[in-house]
Amino acid sequence: MSDNKKTLVKVAVIGAGHWGKNIVRNMHALGALAMVCESNPERRAGISSDYADVEVTASESAVFENPEIDAVAIATPAVTHAGMVKKALDAGKDVFVEKPLCLDIGEAEALKTQAERDGHVLMVGHLLLYHSAFQALQQAVLRGDLGKLRYIYSNRLSLGKIRREENALWSFAPHDISMILQLADGLPERVVASG
Repeated sequence: MSDNKKTLVKVAVIGAGHWGKNIVRNMHALGALAMVCESNPERRAGISSDYADVEVTASESAVFENPEIDAVAIATPAVTHAGMVKKALDAGKDVFVEKPLCLDIGEAEALKTQAERDGHVLMVGHLLLYHSAFQALQQAVLRGDLGKLRYIYSNRLSLGKIRREENALWSFAPHDISMILQLADGLPERVVASG
C-alpha cells in the first residue's frame, strides 16, 4: 500500500439478518469485512456462498477471541446489544452497534464510560444523520435559512418491521430523536409525546 493510504481495519459483523446483511454487504464493498457471525445456518450458508473470501462462523467467541479483528459491527436483536458490546469492548475491539445501544440507560452509560476509558470507538448506528436529505436540512438550519428553530415535531408514519422483543420507542424513536438533537444542537427544555 502507498504511504498516503491507511490500512483498513478488519471488521467482523455479528448478525446478518434483516439489517445486518446490509452491513455485511457494505463492509465487504469497503474491503474491510473479515468475518461474519450468524446463528442461523441458512443465512451462514448464504453468506459463505456470496462472500467466499470471508470467514463465517456461528461462534461469537471466534470473533471476540480473534486478534486479527479490529472492530465489530453488531446487528442483533436490541435485547442482546448490551452484552455483545461489553464482550467486544472487553476483547479490545472498536464497536459499531445498531440502535438502540441498550435497553437500559445504566448499561449504556457504563459501556460509554468503558469505551472512553479504554480508548475504543463506540458508535451507534443512527444512519439517518448521514442521509443527504437530512444533511441538507441541517445545513439550512445552520445557515439560518429557516429562521430560528422554535419547535420540532416528528410523526412516525411507517411501522417497518414489527418486533416482539422491543417496542416502537426503541425501534423507531431513536432515529427521530437523534435527528432532532442534531438539528437543535442541544438538549430540549421540554418534551411532549402522545401515542
